[in-house]
Amino acid sequence: MKTLKWAILVLSGLVAMPRVVTAADSPNVALARQLNQAFIEVAERVSPAVVVITVHQKPSTNDDEGSSPLDSLAPELRRYFRERQLEIPAQGSGVIIRDDGYILTNGHVVEDADKIEVRLHDGRMFTGKVRGVDQKSDVAVVKIEARDLPTAALADSTKTRVGEFAIAIGAPFSLDYTVTFGHVSAKSRSDIVTEAGSGLVDQDFIQTDALINPGNSGGPLVNIDGDVIGINTLIRGMHTGIGFAIPSSLAREVSDQLVKEGKFTRAMLGVEIHPFREDLEAHDWVKDLKDGVIVKRIISGGPAAKSELATNDIITAVDGKQVATVQELRGEIRSKKLGEPVMLDVVRPASHGEPKRMTIEIKPAEWADPPPPPVMAKARPVPPPVAPEKDAPSIGVTVHNLTHELADHYKVDVTTDGVVVVGVEKGSAAARKGIKPGDVISNINKQPVSSRKDFQEALRQADLKAGITVRVVSGKKTRSEVLKDED
Repeated sequence: MKTLKWAILVLSGLVAMPRVVTAADSPNVALARQLNQAFIEVAERVSPAVVVITVHQKPSTNDDEGSSPLDSLAPELRRYFRERQLEIPAQGSGVIIRDDGYILTNGHVVEDADKIEVRLHDGRMFTGKVRGVDQKSDVAVVKIEARDLPTAALADSTKTRVGEFAIAIGAPFSLDYTVTFGHVSAKSRSDIVTEAGSGLVDQDFIQTDALINPGNSGGPLVNIDGDVIGINTLIRGMHTGIGFAIPSSLAREVSDQLVKEGKFTRAMLGVEIHPFREDLEAHDWVKDLKDGVIVKRIISGGPAAKSELATNDIITAVDGKQVATVQELRGEIRSKKLGEPVMLDVVRPASHGEPKRMTIEIKPAEWADPPPPPVMAKARPVPPPVAPEKDAPSIGVTVHNLTHELADHYKVDVTTDGVVVVGVEKGSAAARKGIKPGDVISNINKQPVSSRKDFQEALRQADLKAGITVRVVSGKKTRSEVLKDED
């Protein structure tokens, strides 16, 4: 009865109904709807320029030629497929960068292809031909015979900022035109160790948490404006949410030359380099320097070997442009004209006195992989070893930080943690335990040792009369020795 009376009052207008708040009344929800619409528009705008690439390969008939998709099969089945030379299809993605049929993708997507099929967003199928591949950046260009195709714009990835939206479009697990979104997680990632990325020289990846899976390779990573900021290339583990893309600026630089000439000619200095900021020993040599790239090795016969550049030199600029990382130096040298002078700003450490600042002229040459055995040219003398301090007990060894020169001399893995023994005092505690030059001391009394300073500090806290436990890496063997004064 009360319900009926309430309804009559409402209908007669004597009592107002309480207003129901809808999503449209909320500014926050309205903003979310706008963002939602932005993602939709990006996907609709870019997807027509994304292609699905199917690569047909024939398995090798030689069991010794490396891994194959058939390796997981039983021997009789593997033999069945190989004898009949059945094609093994694989799928990746690509993005159209020119309306006359040039498609940007990854080199590993199209390598060893017997046949390439390209399917457009509208369903049309084309036969693709590899125009060129640059293995060192994993960039490739495929050409199809077509006109007036939709294209995607390549952004200037140097302006991409960490934290901005990132949208991946491709065909993961053969699920065509899958769209995932996330953010730019980091920039300038290098030394990414994965099967897909091994052997790459140009590693300057954009890291993203936009989900990337097998089949996304070669597809675009775009920003909220729909411009391509990267080419999706590899992932770190499955379902980790960590993917990597080749920056669009690098992809454009390489693909432009692939389209024009069918190959990418990369200039080089002929040096092995490392970031100065990560080399603690180098910071002892040059106190007032913050950034640069330190020359660890000069390749015999290369451009650097023909110049005044020497090992331990720190390169701070190329033609007046500052370089702080390995990739920045490579980026500045990559497209320099072969044989034309380039000016390097260099800081040269000195064993005594102030470091020397100088400008060195060098003429880049075409990239050539260095020979496997390290050959030193113009190697600067290794800084003299530091003798043990008076307040630290002596175990009878002289040690030095493990440099590439010492690693080459003693045939030691340069990545070994510790300090290398360069001298042993006859009859000392170390000599009695068989410690010899070339051995690496990795810790003292369970305290890690990674530099001469660590070594001296650990000894200052030790007591040779009570015994000092030393972990020694000798060749491929690791052992612990207790060093004590003779009774």
